[in-house]
Amino acid sequence: MSDLPKAIEICEKGPREGLQIEPGPIPTQSKIDLIDALSETGVRQIQVASFVDVRRVPGWADAEAVVGGFRPRAGVRYSPLWLNEKGLERALQFKDRLAFRDAILMSASEPFMIRNQNSDTAKNAQRQHNQVALLKANGILAESALIQAAFGCNFAGDISIAQLLETIRQAFDIAKEHDVVLKRVSLNDTMAWATPETVKQAVGAVRERWPGLRINLHFHNTRGLGIANAYAGLELGVDSFDSSVAGLGGCPFAGHKGAAGNVCTEDLVFLCDELGIETGIDLEKLVEAARLAEIIVGHPLPGSVMRGGSLRRLRQQVQ
Repeated sequence: MSDLPKAIEICEKGPREGLQIEPGPIPTQSKIDLIDALSETGVRQIQVASFVDVRRVPGWADAEAVVGGFRPRAGVRYSPLWLNEKGLERALQFKDRLAFRDAILMSASEPFMIRNQNSDTAKNAQRQHNQVALLKANGILAESALIQAAFGCNFAGDISIAQLLETIRQAFDIAKEHDVVLKRVSLNDTMAWATPETVKQAVGAVRERWPGLRINLHFHNTRGLGIANAYAGLELGVDSFDSSVAGLGGCPFAGHKGAAGNVCTEDLVFLCDELGIETGIDLEKLVEAARLAEIIVGHPLPGSVMRGGSLRRLRQQVQ
């Protein structure tokens, strides 16, 4: 029996995760233009930049310029990504413009953590302690954790429920040492191993262990199950999802040349519209932003609704 939420929050990842994987340099102003266009759609959370090692992710060498250049819109939270203390210190220069969510970064797969963050489990734990303390010193409580490779890993295989729960427990322990209580956890299917059934198993297990914890779901569409996995989450009443305009994105360290981007934002909004779930997002404006994203990258993007359109117009035409 489904328990669809009445409304959901969508966290737009396109500008950050989407553009960083593009092979050619994306002009700074184009990144800013996309962020500003998305700000006009009704999206309430946009991840705008990666403060990471530019030797590994050269596409974000201009993170400071992008964050300093977009036009903040009231009611929209703009967030950064960072992987270590140095990146966090860079991001904190803009704490008046940015919201620091997903503050504790964990991985259910140590092989992926080593590849993605150049860090084993022990080193990452110390790094997270340092970052939680740095955030707290800046008046920011690290109340949200992000779990990479939550469903499976190209380097470690399937991730058991026991391993997922243990990784989340470690995040709780890190927060507790700093007198912080985790309120939200993001389960990231970084390498697209999730299926609707494993989504149900993982969400059910996390809720059983931590009933009051808000769950966010982040899916990639490498094997075409992104929107199906999102629907499985919706049926369970999950009310927070990550997605990417026009289906931009992909993880550059996933070890999969065919890795597709995140669940497409306009496709997710369309699904929610048809299910009667409120998103607060104007689908027509979002489609315009998706078309802008395609112009910016200079090649076709995988979004479906940006081409097929919504059913609202067709219904109006046949009335």
